[in-house]
Amino acid sequence: MFRKILSAVAVMIGVSGAVMASEESKTWPASDEARQFVQDTIVIGMLASPYGTGWTEYSQLHEYFARARESGITGHEMTLAAADMSFETLLEQHYHFRAAMAEQPGKFKIVNETRDIEAAHIQGKTAVIWNSQTATILNGDLKKMAVLKDMGVKSMILAYNDIFRTGSGQLAAYNGNDIGLTAWGRAVIDEMVRFGIMLDLSHTGEKTAGEAMDYMDETYPGVPYVFTHSVPAGLYRDGPNETPKGCYRNIEDAEAVRAAQSGGYVAPTFTEWMMDGVWPEDISPKQAADMIDYWVKLVGVDHVGIASDDMFSTELVVDFAKANASMYNDGGYMIEAFNRGATGNGELAKILAAITDDLWGRGYTNEDLAKIYGGNKMRVYAQVWEGVPPEQFQREYPERLRLREQFRAKFYSR
Repeated sequence: MFRKILSAVAVMIGVSGAVMASEESKTWPASDEARQFVQDTIVIGMLASPYGTGWTEYSQLHEYFARARESGITGHEMTLAAADMSFETLLEQHYHFRAAMAEQPGKFKIVNETRDIEAAHIQGKTAVIWNSQTATILNGDLKKMAVLKDMGVKSMILAYNDIFRTGSGQLAAYNGNDIGLTAWGRAVIDEMVRFGIMLDLSHTGEKTAGEAMDYMDETYPGVPYVFTHSVPAGLYRDGPNETPKGCYRNIEDAEAVRAAQSGGYVAPTFTEWMMDGVWPEDISPKQAADMIDYWVKLVGVDHVGIASDDMFSTELVVDFAKANASMYNDGGYMIEAFNRGATGNGELAKILAAITDDLWGRGYTNEDLAKIYGGNKMRVYAQVWEGVPPEQFQREYPERLRLREQFRAKFYSR
């Protein structure tokens, strides 16, 4: 999401070149076999578009999700709130998402448990997995966590970019202001664990994230935590055009390793401005596959997912960027990336089949890709949301896959 906001800022201050978004990104050619594989596999991405920041017209959602369903994307972790948002703003954003979905009630399924994702896949619906990129929606009241649970919020980030009551985000850390996990941050984590809401450490400063991981490991051993949309800093380090400090939104290898050791996962986002020193005008399937492959080689195939971090267009985020200018003080990093053409991201509907062909060429099996595209997330979801031990999920999931395909064949034969 951040990338699209800053591209709007860049436009205001004179960035050269066209400004794009996922709606304008390239559709990459792929084999029929790869397209069919994506159709047949549970695929869970991420849509970073709260109402009023990335979209205001319900038709935008309908077009986007229709394209995703047609290509075989099962569902999306959808952002209801980011940055410094109140509970009241969360409710407004939730309302507009749900009002848009109410116009096509047969095409969406709100996820409460993992079987809802499977049902959405069988029925050709869009699985809706609510995410919050901020803890400020609690309005300082921990009891609201129970309400968020009932609303279907499935994951939460402690600190987005700036310094908050919970700790510091990545941009504050980049500027030397990482205060670490606070007492309030620990209390928020306690309630997240109590209600089965997944701790997402994307956008979180390295010290704050590290202390959050320490707290989880010490207080809640066996409960996984994740990075839902984070690019590997190590992939671009020592590149010919790397910047001195690197992209502040990318995470270090040690953070990804700890998430995997907790039983969680890390998912790269195919967002061009984070590709430090590369900054393509359109991320290629090979470049996206490089991110996946880097994480797999580092943490193993059982702990990697995918996330495109989609926004729609930049036009609607200018006011948000103006109103939150202090939260996007990056010393010109983003502007330079946009000047070099990194103004889009790889929308899963347009690129995933081509990524599949690339990963097959590297020796990845169908089983590997099924884990990366959705299976690993499903395992962690089941553990955090429903208390299902990972070994039980691994034992039962093959049978669920078999039954799912039987039901899907029957459903589509009607």
